Amino acid sequence: MTAMDITIHSTFLPHDDPDASLAFYRDTLGFEVRNDVGYGGMHWITVGPADKPGTSIVLYPPAATPGVTDDERRAIVEMMAKGSYARIILATARGQRDPDQPAPVSRPASTSRPTSAPDQRRPSGHEWLYPSPR
Repeated sequence: MTAMDITIHSTFLPHDDPDASLAFYRDTLGFEVRNDVGYGGMHWITVGPADKPGTSIVLYPPAATPGVTDDERRAIVEMMAKGSYARIILATARGQRDPDQPAPVSRPASTSRPTSAPDQRRPSGHEWLYPSPR
């Protein structure tokens, strides 16, 4: 058996504010908007780096997940508030960022515990953490 050439095409990250999420990923990170679909007051927004057309982040409303009960939706909202529902780690190639600033880690912002850098909380519902460099 030979190894397959596998890449991550899309990953899904929940959001609770489509306007703030769009502004953050597009305006702050510089991602291009590839799709923006609205239905029933909810938005699914696909973004990604312009130079990586095969890699996307789909920002989705967790309330729209099929088959999820009202109790499960409430649990998802609570988990997002605690920062334990979803995570994404973004990195750049060496030399593309200040070596003293490690790549940020995004996770849903927590209202129940302090952040290591309070000014890093973003309106998109995510908190950026800076892990130790390798």
